[in-house]
Amino acid sequence: MKKLIIALSVFLIAAGVQAQKAEIFSTDGKAIKGYDAVAFFKDSAAVKGSEIFSHQWKGTSWLFSTKANRDAFVANPEKYEPQYGGYCAYGTADGHKAPTETNTWTVVNGKLYFNYNNKVKEYWNKNQPALIQKADTLWPTIKDNE
Repeated sequence: MKKLIIALSVFLIAAGVQAQKAEIFSTDGKAIKGYDAVAFFKDSAAVKGSEIFSHQWKGTSWLFSTKANRDAFVANPEKYEPQYGGYCAYGTADGHKAPTETNTWTVVNGKLYFNYNNKVKEYWNKNQPALIQKADTLWPTIKDNE
């Protein structure tokens, strides 16, 4: 029993480390917790996607609410993907990856951002331009190293 607990602990730690290494923040293998990336732009809303309209990109499943949204993403994923792989924008500016909540989304200058929670989003909103500039600078080294 003790060996089983140790083995399970090692597995969970390894899984946690691997999750942090992923370029795209995903939950249960789904980017943006299964929400439609295109809808944040087209509908100005967080709209749940469907497995029927899915697309694999960067090792993650992206779900969409309509075929048209999926097709738009497939044609130009960089236009719709969240910045910093969907990790917290404030955390990225602070030099690390942090998970996010879907209800913290913001589109700034045509780019989609998420934050850890609404309290963190308040801090991020106070100094968005400087934090975006800092996160943009740090992301290339953070995305594959954590």
